[in-house]
Amino acid sequence: MADQAPTPYEPLGEDWRTALAVVAHPDDMEYGAAAAVARWTSQGKRIVYVMATSGEAGIDGMDPETCRRVREEEQIASAAVVGVDTVEFLGHPDGVVEYGLPLRRDIARAVRRHRPEIVITTNFRETYGGRWPNQADHIAVGRATLDAVRDAGNRWVFRELTEEGHEPWDGVRAVWAAGSPDAAHAVDTTDFFDTGVASLKAHRAYLDGLGGDMADAAGFLDTFGRMSGERLGTRYASSFEVVPLR
Repeated sequence: MADQAPTPYEPLGEDWRTALAVVAHPDDMEYGAAAAVARWTSQGKRIVYVMATSGEAGIDGMDPETCRRVREEEQIASAAVVGVDTVEFLGHPDGVVEYGLPLRRDIARAVRRHRPEIVITTNFRETYGGRWPNQADHIAVGRATLDAVRDAGNRWVFRELTEEGHEPWDGVRAVWAAGSPDAAHAVDTTDFFDTGVASLKAHRAYLDGLGGDMADAAGFLDTFGRMSGERLGTRYASSFEVVPLR
């Protein structure tokens, strides 16, 4: 029996103005979602980046404290390429992020502070495409983000946030997880593909230390961008799992 063609993606809605992207590491947004961010900021939307860690365990040949500074600087520069001018780091330890109340509270605080309509994260499923195991930090941060968005709207969860002056925010319409194997939606990034590549290339020290196929920014993004684009009916696309909250 011939393999069935993949189900076509539905276009993502773009009737929103503000988003918060919460991911585990510097570079997580750049491996597939940065071109989408460039599209959205070109439309006048405001997007803020929040990194759970500073990626300080990400370069084998670099001391973590030096790496922390380098990777934060690279992430700020990378975000600027796609029109994001606010990047925050929560300071959780790279490589050993734990799902739990402290992480949920920190993300809920960010949601209350920035009050987005859409929250973006990365794949929180166990695998990529049912084949490659996901990384533990990605799973922990993605799942905590999904829960923290709901925490942010509940006055009686993390009451200390209200005491800090952060009023509840229940205005998040959906969480979008980039690169999820359960993605059913995508956005056309054809006109912003090169910008997305430039954003990933801004992680120069990380890519140099990484090596292999994932260090080839243009080649890696081309492969996966075309795969998503084929299912959307465009040259390039970024795919997302949509978790509606309303």
